[in-house]
Amino acid sequence: MGRLANMNRPAAVEIVYECMRFLITHNPTNATLNKFTEELKKFEVNTLVRVCDATYDKAPVEKEGIQVLDWPFDDGAPPPTQIVDNWLKLLNTKFREQPGCCIAVHCVAGLGRAPVLVALALIECGMKYEDAVQFIRQKRRGAFNSKQLLYLEKYRPKMRLRFKDTNGHNCCVQ
Repeated sequence: MGRLANMNRPAAVEIVYECMRFLITHNPTNATLNKFTEELKKFEVNTLVRVCDATYDKAPVEKEGIQVLDWPFDDGAPPPTQIVDNWLKLLNTKFREQPGCCIAVHCVAGLGRAPVLVALALIECGMKYEDAVQFIRQKRRGAFNSKQLLYLEKYRPKMRLRFKDTNGHNCCVQ
């Protein structure tokens, strides 16, 4: 592990689209957890989704009032259907109940699994997969591998993310 741990990790990036806010970040360690939690608070994150194996104690994060969800799936792989369903359900609930809130998602480096989930959210809002990929890559260079791109290309949205904003307009437009 040694060298990998010292790898330069990309900074957390905020992806904002319509009424959705995401923070894509890398995996903190127990040593960097305080700084990590401060960053989550700065972006007003209320939910953190871990899609890699847990390598740090989530108690300090939860103590700050941030819900931590563990939905790990294999590195480099597309997410299983159950995780996609859970993710979209979570977004529907959170962005309806707390418009403008931010949901953080991280894998190990924040380049594969985490961006895939955010791309799915954009696609479910009606964005074309190419646009979703480009939108995220503008902020997160190097995001997605070829297997994940193929998955996103073949993904058929069920348009499950439709929100009404305070004026009754649809938040995610087709």
